[in-house]
Amino acid sequence: MFRRFLKDVRGNYVMLTAISMVPIMGALAIGIDYTELSNQRAATMSALDAAGIATARRIAQGASEADVKAYAKDFFEANLGGVDPAKTQLIVTLPNNNYGGGTLKLEANLTYEPRFLPVAAMLTNRVSSSPNVGFKAEAEIRLKNTLEVALVLDNSGSMDEYGAGTTQKRIALLRTASKELVETLAKQASQMKQIAKPVQFALVPFSASVNIAPASDDKSWMDTMGVSPMHHENFDWSKMTYANRAQLGDRWAEKVGAVWYKRGDGWGLTKDQPLTRFSLYSDMLAETDREEVPGSRHCVSWRNNGTCRSYSYDYTYETSQFASWQGCVEARPYPYNTNDATPDSSTPATLFVPMFAPDEAGNRWRDLDHDDVNDLSAGNSDFDYNNSWWADWEYGNTGVLDRQRDARKYFRVKPYGSSSSGSGYGPNYSCTTSPVTPLTDVTVEASKQIILDAIDAMRPTNNTNVPEGTAWGWRMLSSNEPFTEGRPNDEKGNDKVVIVLTDGANVYGNQSGDDDAGNETTYAAYGYAGHKFPDTETTSRLYKGTSVSKTTFTSSNYQAALDEHMRAICANAKGANVLMMTVALDLDETKTADKKQIAELKSCASDSRFRKGPDGNPAKLFWNATGATLSKVFKEIADELSNLRIVG
Repeated sequence: MFRRFLKDVRGNYVMLTAISMVPIMGALAIGIDYTELSNQRAATMSALDAAGIATARRIAQGASEADVKAYAKDFFEANLGGVDPAKTQLIVTLPNNNYGGGTLKLEANLTYEPRFLPVAAMLTNRVSSSPNVGFKAEAEIRLKNTLEVALVLDNSGSMDEYGAGTTQKRIALLRTASKELVETLAKQASQMKQIAKPVQFALVPFSASVNIAPASDDKSWMDTMGVSPMHHENFDWSKMTYANRAQLGDRWAEKVGAVWYKRGDGWGLTKDQPLTRFSLYSDMLAETDREEVPGSRHCVSWRNNGTCRSYSYDYTYETSQFASWQGCVEARPYPYNTNDATPDSSTPATLFVPMFAPDEAGNRWRDLDHDDVNDLSAGNSDFDYNNSWWADWEYGNTGVLDRQRDARKYFRVKPYGSSSSGSGYGPNYSCTTSPVTPLTDVTVEASKQIILDAIDAMRPTNNTNVPEGTAWGWRMLSSNEPFTEGRPNDEKGNDKVVIVLTDGANVYGNQSGDDDAGNETTYAAYGYAGHKFPDTETTSRLYKGTSVSKTTFTSSNYQAALDEHMRAICANAKGANVLMMTVALDLDETKTADKKQIAELKSCASDSRFRKGPDGNPAKLFWNATGATLSKVFKEIADELSNLRIVG
């Protein structure tokens, strides 16, 4: 019996169970409360992060301080899930209220009221004056400090056509949409008062070439010495020898190294200076006025009665510079046409060369000495070239290409009253756009107005060279010369964006009519497609660096070459962390040519950092717009640019 008593533990079990219930229930209460506290804490932090991103975007859109704070509170509370908003407190510190440069700070304080912890505390005889638990969560969103945008806009002749679905011309629609984009971003940027130059815009109008402004003629990155391998590609100075110096009034040319120099006293103050395209613009003279020499009247025909029928006079003539460089440059030889390499005289091919359309074969005038007797043969009827704007230096049985290249002709003086070529012809042929506008801070009203005025100044004319416009858009943003307004290429928190809009495929003009000089094309940014420049090259500059046929001279082959240059530029720019956005205007995907151009533009575009496509992958920053939807597309671009100013 005694042994059975010792073995009986039933009462001990009940007693031990009762004693153990206190810590067990306390631990269970703490576990439940801890789990709930963790859930609420996670929900609060998730809501805080989401509110931070959303609020930052509201700031970028230009909302007022009061609206931003109200929006942050509403967004935060709407995303709390099972957390009682009454138990939370949100503190919003806007960027202009701190010294972080561009940091939005959100702080949430949560008070958690435990369900079981008070009971557990009572069971353990630990009564707390306040069993509530508080914790704090913070989220910081740094807004992008700066944004640099280059608008590369098609100014070719087709932009003068009416936009699809509208009664306005494409160029007018483009002006309106572009100005709205600038105004939108300028308004958003004005909220970031503590950041210098938060948003800058540049403008690159393009057609057959790009105009970088006539004031660039003395810049170190221009080829002012004539050392680039393409500088003299249309000019033969070799006939200006010492032996025939009398032909040009004691003037001749001498080549030293890669440079041709003026020699002889006949050059006056410019003696021993380089012979270049710039010097040609300065040296070409035209007689612009004449004055009768007093007492020089003499009879040249008589009546039968011995009286004078008509008189002639001697004149003195006033001359002035025939033409000035209007600011357009040729495309650099491959590969420099596809990149932003810094121009350096130690690598002459990197320098920029001014456009100078040579006088094509034919005589614009024939009487050289005012005696009413033609000294030269017939004019343009001899050769079928549109851009014949001077008189050839004729001698012997000269070939047509020799007539085009012989540089001696440019030192003849254009006679007073002689025939002039039509509007747009001459040495500035294919230079038709207004000058580029370098990066300017659109938060400054006067600077913004410069961009808006430049957009208004755009006029459509000539052919389409999208790659050359795109390359200059990139150069506007690059911190490298020739334009250095852009922030350092590797600066953190700064986005460089090129927006390219075109309404058609690349076009390089065919030479119409007879072409005995073998030019094959009209003159434009790549010179003539029919000539190898310099002559030691195996192909023309238009074809160099491409896979197209080097002996096929057709519009489709020119387009294919330009398309390849475009692909290389886009790839290089994206490789340099430049964001590429492209817009096709009024292109029809059902048409083969338009479909091909759309594919090229889409391939050029970067991937969006924020939007997804139907396939779940990042959406391409490409838009296919019509005239009727262009303004809407530019608003979407503004949204994309706004998002760029937020670090997600």
